[in-house]
Amino acid sequence: MTMYAKHAVTIFMLLGLLFVQGAGEDVVASNDFESFQLVVTAVGSTTDTSVQAALLKGMLLGLEGRRSVRAPEGWSTLSNTLACSTSASVRQHALALSQIFGDTVAVASALECVQDSSVAAAQRCSTLSLLLGQQNQEASQLLKVLIDEPALTLSAIRGYAVVRNDEAPAVLISRYSKLNAQQQRAVVETLASRKAYAEALLEALKMNQIQPSAVPVQVARSLKNLLGKKFTDVYGALPVVGAEREHLIKKYKKLCKPSAVAAADASRGRAVFQKTCAACHVLYGEGGKVGPELTGANRANLDYILLNSVYPSLDVPHAYRTVSVLTVDGRVVNGVLAEEDGTKIVLRTPEQPRVVIAKEDIDFRKISPQSMMPDGQLDAMKPQEVIDLVKYLRTTEQVELP
Repeated sequence: MTMYAKHAVTIFMLLGLLFVQGAGEDVVASNDFESFQLVVTAVGSTTDTSVQAALLKGMLLGLEGRRSVRAPEGWSTLSNTLACSTSASVRQHALALSQIFGDTVAVASALECVQDSSVAAAQRCSTLSLLLGQQNQEASQLLKVLIDEPALTLSAIRGYAVVRNDEAPAVLISRYSKLNAQQQRAVVETLASRKAYAEALLEALKMNQIQPSAVPVQVARSLKNLLGKKFTDVYGALPVVGAEREHLIKKYKKLCKPSAVAAADASRGRAVFQKTCAACHVLYGEGGKVGPELTGANRANLDYILLNSVYPSLDVPHAYRTVSVLTVDGRVVNGVLAEEDGTKIVLRTPEQPRVVIAKEDIDFRKISPQSMMPDGQLDAMKPQEVIDLVKYLRTTEQVELP
């Protein structure tokens, strides 16, 4: 009986645990490497590449957010074998694990991979993300070159937030005007992630290199916390809806009178939803998960729609409150808590579904009663867009886009 067959039940029980939120990390956090040792033995005892890939992926999940982890016994020899596997997934997972285990050859190979334009963009992006997650300074220095490759632009922009780089503000601001809307938003969010970056963003706002309208309200909140009054002196006052809530609800209720909604276009409303709401909310199986799912919400009730649109922070479920994290190297991340275990937290933001932060890197964190959804969303829309959006939100089944 092979070692793999002998331990098959145990291995797959472990694999299941590794894919359960937090279980794999608890194994690592306890410094009990026996389970990982068993997986390593199993990987080396089978030639089934699909099994190898699944086990290696489980190990990666268990080690997510960790740095400088001691390699299991025999990993060095096994990784050399896996590097020659016919399975790309096996090769990539093994290389990623070797990086986490501090293998300098693997790190050098990963740096070469990131710079190799013949490698698939997705692999280059994932390799870059892992290198930056390991706080690799060489990878950070490559960002000023990678940002000019269209397939890597977004990853490079966001990479500047992960590892502090004094060149970041100049690199990002100099390219801002040539970027698309998603990339420009990523630039603004990255520049708001560290105080030194935020100072440069403030100067760019003063010089009209970046317009205040390009700074989302939730990002502006973070910038106000970082820079104080000197930010609002340039950006303007942040909206305060509480005192005007009843007035605004009456205003939009009058706008969305039954005859207007009846004549509205739900398809156009879906387009408005995709542009302004879908990054955070799921409706009919599509959208992000930063905010509550809307499919089963009380969407037929106009008062419910308007109250939650005008003043989303009135009553925020605990699971959707904004979590603000400051890391020991000065990075600021705002999002909702998606996962937490003994070694890491995972935040979900409107732009990134998984931002992994090792607990050892956290200086402090706080939970705000505010929603990630900014106040005054409807104020930024044209009147007909508001009416069309309300029509779409009150539908009972999905409609086609216009």
